[in-house]
Amino acid sequence: MSREAAQTVSALEGVGEDGVMEPKRYDALLLASFGGPEGQEDVIPFLRNVTRGRGIPDERLEEVATHYRANGGVSPINAQNRALKAAVEAELERRGIDLPLYWGNRNWEPYTPDTLEQIVEDGHRRVLAFSTSAYSGYSSCRQYREDYGMALRDRGLEGRLTVDKVRQYFDHPGFVEAFAEGLREGLAEVKAELAERGVTEPRLRLLFCTHSIPMTDADAAGPRLPEGEEHEGGNLYTAQHLAVARSVLERVPEAEGIPHSLVYQSRSGAPHIPWLEPDVNDALQELKGEVDGVVLIPLGFVSDHMEVKWDLDTEATDTCRELGIVSRRTPTPGTHPAFVSGLVDLIEERHQANPGSKPERASAAEGGPWPDVCPAGCCVKVMRDGTCRPTVAAVDSEVGAAQGA
Repeated sequence: MSREAAQTVSALEGVGEDGVMEPKRYDALLLASFGGPEGQEDVIPFLRNVTRGRGIPDERLEEVATHYRANGGVSPINAQNRALKAAVEAELERRGIDLPLYWGNRNWEPYTPDTLEQIVEDGHRRVLAFSTSAYSGYSSCRQYREDYGMALRDRGLEGRLTVDKVRQYFDHPGFVEAFAEGLREGLAEVKAELAERGVTEPRLRLLFCTHSIPMTDADAAGPRLPEGEEHEGGNLYTAQHLAVARSVLERVPEAEGIPHSLVYQSRSGAPHIPWLEPDVNDALQELKGEVDGVVLIPLGFVSDHMEVKWDLDTEATDTCRELGIVSRRTPTPGTHPAFVSGLVDLIEERHQANPGSKPERASAAEGGPWPDVCPAGCCVKVMRDGTCRPTVAAVDSEVGAAQGA
């Protein structure tokens, strides 16, 4: 069975033409994420997992490992997932939702296949999963669905366990509000520091930051549009980020009138392959002499993992310092109460606590709410030869630098 076929493992009964599933009774939950090394000895094995099947030698992987080596070989992502799991469990208990929450990663312990085996051993048969990726795209949505199908096939769990996935939640109010609060605080801090320097009428700029991806992958994100139609920004990936940025700004009146733009980070791979631009550091260079302060909003990320810590907190912050620009990087949602509450809202959309109930599908940005079950051909993986085949794992945002290793 191919990964394409394995994707159909989710039970599809009760799915409307709009891709919305009727609520079901689940007996377990799964937090799915990318995973990351937790020590120097883990770094190369982890990167081998990320780039499996591509024959990349360890010497090249060691070049990619620099950021992990500089941080003791530890990615923050696993610790952050443990904290998120605990926060979601507390919110489930507060709401009286009696569902055990498990955790599985794509590329490091605890691995998703092992977690699914444990779920079955514990007597559960219907799982609802949510991931730490909010936007549409192959590695952030479709690949997670394929991961579940491949795991069930490879571990002999087909027919014994059903795994469904909540919708992509870029537009959910809980996700948006977490960024809005951070922007309010970051903007106030930049203004205060500039005031201390005697700048009473500061020139400010807001940069919404997300992971760059190859243009071919961006063009393949989401379902195909009818001929003659086009997404804002040229592709769905960009359009979703622009919509969320507007929704964040609507919640922060202090930001009214301040110019803003969407920028990208963590570009990697062969120079001749086009990726989404501009890079955050290039954008900052263009602002030299034109602004006094910048707020960097990591709009594309759920938690402060390695790329946020390195690409924004180190590289972009260093660029600002060199240019004499006061900067603040706002927090990612992490375990923000609004975000955690929003995740449980997504669970309640799908979990039939009360027979016959149909919970509201909250949405705070254009383009949402996203369907529960994506249409065929949505978010395919574009191979280097230009073909679209969901047969090779894409490198996710946590280790985007490995994309072109």
